[in-house]
Amino acid sequence: MPELTISPEKVTFLIEKAREFDVKELDSDPDSGSNAADDGMIDVLADNGRDPVQRELTGFITALNEDEQLDLVALMWIGRGEGGVDDWDELRGRAVEARGVYQDAPAETVRYLLGEPLLGDLLADGLDAFGIDWTDETTSADSSSPSERSEDRPVRG
Repeated sequence: MPELTISPEKVTFLIEKAREFDVKELDSDPDSGSNAADDGMIDVLADNGRDPVQRELTGFITALNEDEQLDLVALMWIGRGEGGVDDWDELRGRAVEARGVYQDAPAETVRYLLGEPLLGDLLADGLDAFGIDWTDETTSADSSSPSERSEDRPVRG
């Protein structure tokens, strides 16, 4: 079985954040001047271009190294049914080819992934195909590589 270069913890963090992002809807009340509490906090589900979850996802994916970003694309494709774990090398190769045509590959990878409906579910299905139980992972992902982490320092969420 192929080995992922991205940790299950990082993918789990992205799954949960992508699911938060997926529930957004078009801003139906852009000129709302009322108090959010009076509106039942419904405006937090409106996509008005100032979404902190989108900024968090963008920053997190951009901070990943190239191999981790390629893994995310290939995992999403597996989740989407474009192949299975046995096709991993082919899917990764396709991801490398697709990435190579863009001058700003990290930004394009972010746009591509965040433009995919149900990204969180697709990544979860991709991990499931690898037999990785991501539901037990923590959501406080550390974007540094294992060699950059201090073993004495606790990870904070």
